[in-house]
Amino acid sequence: MTALLEARELSKAYGGLQALSRCSFEVQLGTITSLIGPNGAGKTTAFDLINGIVAADGGSVTFDGEDVTGMLPHQLTRKGMSRTFQITRDLGEMTALENMVVSSPASGIRSLLGNRILARERDRAMELLEFVGITALAHTSAKKLSYGQKKLLEFASVLMSEPKLILLDEPAGGVNPALLERIIDRIRDLNRRGMSFLVVEHNMNVVMQLSDWVIVMAHGEVLAQGTPEVIQSDDIVLDAYLGRT
Repeated sequence: MTALLEARELSKAYGGLQALSRCSFEVQLGTITSLIGPNGAGKTTAFDLINGIVAADGGSVTFDGEDVTGMLPHQLTRKGMSRTFQITRDLGEMTALENMVVSSPASGIRSLLGNRILARERDRAMELLEFVGITALAHTSAKKLSYGQKKLLEFASVLMSEPKLILLDEPAGGVNPALLERIIDRIRDLNRRGMSFLVVEHNMNVVMQLSDWVIVMAHGEVLAQGTPEVIQSDDIVLDAYLGRT
């Protein structure tokens, strides 16, 4: 298979805390890869370094065959990498539709500042809001949405740039079962169309039913990796993270 994303020996320290230590892994093209581990394992730090929010102390990131180490998030978005966050980020005073338009690579916030949304942006935004099931909320202020609805809005928003790879940060966190099933269904649908995912998630049921490949982190390093079936039976993982029954 072809590696769409390659993280090589990524390292990051915050003061005396080594959050990530020479961490290496890959995301293969067309797969759903999950990054799991206990709190403090380094998962979010890995996301931050890959997505350019934080500069790495060492190591490299290759995306779609290009060295993108040190690139900023908006530059990576243009190259086909988008990200959601554990705590949803929306512009609360704007409507759901306006939040979608801001994420458009064509003109984004310039459309709103000019008080004019391009027809193609509106159509694309409405199509994606329908895809995640919240079309009826298009003209509702984002601050009035429930937490689960904000998760769906953020998910739809990152699709505006038509990414090749989405970094999903805890898509199941704080979401009720009905909305969670919708999110899982949409991830699978997009994956069937060829989109790749790197997912940080604590819900092991979601990880095991959704993933093609699972990477286990602990203490800023990769502890183990393999298919969900392999990970569930790995003695090191069972001892260090998943726990034995």
